[in-house]
Parts: sequence; structure tokens; C-alpha cells
Amino acid sequence: MNPVIVIPSYWSRTDDLVSVGDVGIYDHSTPISKPLPELETCLQSLEQVRGVLRVVVLVVAPPTYADSARARVDGICRMHPDLNPLVVGRREAQEVIRMVERVAPGLEGEPCSLRGYGAIRNMGLAVAAALGHDVVVFLDDDEVVLDENFLIDAVYGIGLETRQGLPIQVKSGFYLDRQDSPYADTSRPHWYDRWWSKREEFNEWMHRALSGTRISRSNHVCGGCFAVGAEAFCSVAFDPQITRGEDLDYLFNLRMYGFDVWFDNQWRVRHLPPKVPSHAARFLQNVYRWNYEVEKLAASREIISLHHVTPESLRPYPAPWINPSELRRRIFRTSLARAIAGTERRDYLQVLLHGRKEAERWAKSVARGYFAFQTYWPRIMASLWDDRALANTLTRMGTPRSLQSDARPRRIGSLDDALPMAGGDE
Repeated sequence: MNPVIVIPSYWSRTDDLVSVGDVGIYDHSTPISKPLPELETCLQSLEQVRGVLRVVVLVVAPPTYADSARARVDGICRMHPDLNPLVVGRREAQEVIRMVERVAPGLEGEPCSLRGYGAIRNMGLAVAAALGHDVVVFLDDDEVVLDENFLIDAVYGIGLETRQGLPIQVKSGFYLDRQDSPYADTSRPHWYDRWWSKREEFNEWMHRALSGTRISRSNHVCGGCFAVGAEAFCSVAFDPQITRGEDLDYLFNLRMYGFDVWFDNQWRVRHLPPKVPSHAARFLQNVYRWNYEVEKLAASREIISLHHVTPESLRPYPAPWINPSELRRRIFRTSLARAIAGTERRDYLQVLLHGRKEAERWAKSVARGYFAFQTYWPRIMASLWDDRALANTLTRMGTPRSLQSDARPRRIGSLDDALPMAGGDE
């Protein structure tokens, strides 16, 4: 196997609060001037991992600060030459985008770019395909790996079948928090949060998954501890329209197109998320996100060739969040309660009066867009796969300069000897 670790890294000028209207804001952006960025801690933890062939870092930053962010990431990556880092910023991304547009001209929006959660993930898949990697292991920059077998655990079972003959092409691990717990915090929330908490149903599902066999069918995806094989990522794209939660949305997409996501209860990372800048902004993102999921799943049921994804198939989590009446009741009650008694009251009032209805209208208007884009994705990936000219361009442009001159020849090939495989159980 020839796995690559892909790390999206989000950067900003400062850690100022964001506006509630900034629906596309990212959950964690690192200030460029931060003395010890999360990416440095993440890469340092990867130094202990056996069998790392290449780490691709996707640099996401506003255009005004993109060059500063790129310089900062280059400096961090130069400190970790043994990881064979490849940095993908604006210039490298443009080379990929140019190839995508050549295969599928006229696509709306930015389906593969460094802007938007789903499009950023697609950029990682596209770069991996051009470089000929058959497994993509996604890791977030606010995480640390915990032992040398991270990559061995990541590819465990990929390409094999369960005892029931079901193929394993996509797999999620799980997060540990600072207290080494895989569960969501169940301490009693404020009364105005009761309708927006998914802790109990998530913990119920997680308990089942951790108590069963090592590999089991998953209702959940941890996007920063996530492995996807080439058969799946060359067939199904992430949704570039999703406002956040692109990892769980990818589970829906995969199921619609005939792939299962599997859960590995022995593969984990520690998640060290920074403080949320604005809870109201994140709430609005989620209002858009869940309304979009409801409308997209409804639209998918009108396409005969697709598998239907229903709330009943996703119990106990995330079933309530894709039930239309239950979702809208939760949005109304939460925005009303937080506008009365929470913090950022004015922002929640705007969601109550305007934002939730605007989200519903937006979701209905764009719900079918993903399926039009998805018809092109297999053709795009086939054209990018092991494209030596593009791979050479990306390697030349994306390798930090000091590593270009000092780099020793490296064999980028199979890791079957270093990464022992084992069969999966359902």
C-alpha cells in the first residue's frame, strides 16, 4: 500500500471574533503570528510514526494573508524533513484546478479548491491521485497521534472484506479528549442548550462501537482520523457546498453511491481543539448544514440509481438531525432560548427572525447541485491518477526549498512489508 497523510491547515491574521453572518468561517484558524502553531505540534507527533511516505499540508488562508501563511507553513515543514512534506498553497492548487477544468469545463462554484470544507478535502484527494497514492489518511492540524503504529492502524483492513464478504474501503477512527475520553461531555448544559445537544445519542452510539468487534459499520466519521481507499475516493467526492460537517456528509454521499464507512475501535488520535471564536456563528453554520442535509437526502430519493439514506438507518445518531420536523423544532427552540438567556443574544435573535428561514430557502435552491458535480468526479480522478507531469510539478513547487537541495532520494512505493494487514470483522 502507498498511503499519504493529508492535513488541511487553516490560517488567519488574528484570532479576532468572527461575525455571525460569516457562514463559511472555519472552526479553527491559526493566527499567523502564533508562537507554537497547532501544525507544528501535529507534525512533531508524526515524527514517531513508522512508515510515513509523504505528508501533504493544504494551506487554507484568506488571499490577503496567503503568502504569509504559506511562508509560515514552509518554515514549519522544513523542521520535519523525515516526513517528506509537500505543501499545497495557491500556486499548487491552481495547477490542480487547471487540470480539473480541462476535464470538466463549466462546473459551477469551486468543487476542488482551497476554499470551503468539502472543496478542500477534494483538493487533498486530487493531489493524492496525481501522486499515485492508493490510500488517503486525513489528519487535522489540531490533533496529535499517540503512538508509532498510527499509520499501521490507519490502513488496517483497507482493501479487505469482512467475514460477511463486505468490502472495507473507507474507515474512521475516533478522538480522545484531553482527559483521554472518547465520549462527549455529558455535564448538564444550560437549559437553553438542551435542544441542541447531541451528547446522549452520540455517546450511546460510541459505546456500542467501542464495545463490539474492532471493525464495525459506522454511523459517524471523525474527519481528522479518517482513511479512504482509492476505489472509494476516485468514485465519490466530498460535497463542496457543505458549510461544515463535511466528514459526516461524506458518509451520506458514500452510502448513496454504494460504499459503507467502517469504524475501527482501536485507531484513535488526541483532539486538542482551540477555543471557539463565536458560538453563534457556529450555530448558524450548523443551521445551514443540517437544513442542507435534509434537502439533499430528499433530493437523492428522486434519483433511481442511488441508495436511500434514511433517519431510521442512522439511529441513535445522527438520526434526529436529518429528520425535517425534528430539526426545525430544535432550531426554533434553541435560537429562541439563546436569544432570551444566552450569550451573543442579538446574533441568535437574527437567526430566529431571519437566518433559519434563509437557510431553508438556500438549502432548497442548491440541494441538487452535488449530484450534477458528482457525475464528473470519476472522470476527473481518472484523468488525474498518477499523472507524472502534474506530480512532478506539484513536487517541485510544493517541496520547501531547503528540502529540495538537501533531500535524499526516497522510494515512494508499497508499504506492504512495513504495514502488516489483517482481516476485518463486522
